[in-house]
Amino acid sequence: MTWDLLNIIGTIAFAISGALVAMEEDYDILGVFILGLVTAFGGGIIRNVLIGLPVDTIWEQGLLLKSALAAMGIVFFMPENLIQYSKRSLHFFDAIGLSAFAIQGAIAASSMGHPMSAIIVAAILTGIGGGIIRDILAGRKPVVLREEIYAVWALLGGLIVGLNIVNGTIEYMILFICLVVFRMLSLKFNWKLPHRAL
Repeated sequence: MTWDLLNIIGTIAFAISGALVAMEEDYDILGVFILGLVTAFGGGIIRNVLIGLPVDTIWEQGLLLKSALAAMGIVFFMPENLIQYSKRSLHFFDAIGLSAFAIQGAIAASSMGHPMSAIIVAAILTGIGGGIIRDILAGRKPVVLREEIYAVWALLGGLIVGLNIVNGTIEYMILFICLVVFRMLSLKFNWKLPHRAL
């Protein structure tokens, strides 16, 4: 139940995020759907490659694919004033997707008996992988690697799951909400990791 719920939440949130970025970059409707799908499923594909899950399971996720396509279609055909509101909500959608996918990635690696290092990497890459691919395809430098502590919250989620601090749907949902809140607080207060430019 937890797995399915987090999958649906993360997929829809990241699909919307990808669609909004594509529209910001003036992509056509095909570009909007492709960028949305890449954002929604890219991190999971990278995770599967790294922890040994079949990559072609993406084609077995009919409900998730349909949910992503429906969400992107709704966003694409929204009136412009609602799209502007949605664009202002982009960070919130990203926070939802990050939290849901980081926890889901950590659960996947943990359930396979992988060590803590693999659980944390799976959480990070599931959480930020789609966003990195999205930014590259949109011609942007990946924001998560230079301006924000975005990936830190995925790391924290992976660590908590790996240490078996949370068990059961309610505890996973509390972790999910906490990661979303911390992500939004880090944006509000402009928290950043140390930089060193050469």
